Amino acid sequence: MAFLGQSCLYDGISWNSHLSMAFLKAVRMVWELPDVMRIAYAFVLVMLCWMALWSFGVSGILAFHIPNGGQWWALLIFSVSLFWTGAVLSNTVHVIVSGMVFLVLIHGGQAAASMPPKPLLKSLQYAVTTSFGSICYGSLFTAAIRTLRWEIRGIRSKIGNNECLLCCVDFLFHIVETLVRFFNKYAYVQIAINGQSFNRSARDAWELFQSTGVEALVAYDCSGAVLLMSTILGGLITGTCTGVWTYFKQTDKAIMVGSTSMLMGMILVGVTVVVVESAVTSIYICYAEDPRLIQRWDPDFFDQMSEALHQRLQYRSARAHQILNSRLDQLPNTSSI
Repeated sequence: MAFLGQSCLYDGISWNSHLSMAFLKAVRMVWELPDVMRIAYAFVLVMLCWMALWSFGVSGILAFHIPNGGQWWALLIFSVSLFWTGAVLSNTVHVIVSGMVFLVLIHGGQAAASMPPKPLLKSLQYAVTTSFGSICYGSLFTAAIRTLRWEIRGIRSKIGNNECLLCCVDFLFHIVETLVRFFNKYAYVQIAINGQSFNRSARDAWELFQSTGVEALVAYDCSGAVLLMSTILGGLITGTCTGVWTYFKQTDKAIMVGSTSMLMGMILVGVTVVVVESAVTSIYICYAEDPRLIQRWDPDFFDQMSEALHQRLQYRSARAHQILNSRLDQLPNTSSI
């Protein structure tokens, strides 16, 4: 019990410190790769051009008064196309950044003599040719499943003692967790490194985490949630400002235009913040593949990750032992028979 108390204290203080350090290290790495930021800005510009073209189609829908709610259905179809395009562009940037981060870690720095010439150009060419099919395929599922996963986690924490409802939510959560194993952001890192298909990359990434124990770190990583909240906040600001402006121009179109603008804002912010998320995921993959890569890059950070992983594995082992003992205590005593 004393160990469990120490582990809970560790979860509340040192664990948050580790997460903050991982996030800050990723930001620092991206900041030291200005070429990566330029490619992200270029993709934001591409997304803006696509949005400008996409807006003409939406304007046509709004101009024609389609009866029986047809406007909403047409707008939904356009929104799905916009969402998928944004996911494809974001994941393309994800693969490019992951390839660059892996090269930096494996060669010991961007200025290393062993770095291949024009690594960013090669990573970009690889992402938009060989891996583009896997990127488009994975983009159909990853963002939606990750969002659903966080929503279900929030519901689980608020259920309380309703055993029936908790059982149903746990079953749904198990299904989503299974889907996450096959449609996860770490698959794109494996695509960038090994050039495999999306399904195989997702499976290999999950098996790598399971076999090395790094899954204990990944399971409690909240950097993706922080970036997701930043994306949602950007979309809310965009949608609110546009909705208020539309309200004074055409009151009946305010909700439709505001919701569409919110989606567009979320996609633009998502293309930008995916650079940091890619660096975080690449650090975890590289740590699982070969911890010496992280140790050579930043020894202090390597020590922190190793200590965090050791603590998490100890905590899980203690909890499993405690649960097993409690279940054994509940079994009927048959020694007197």
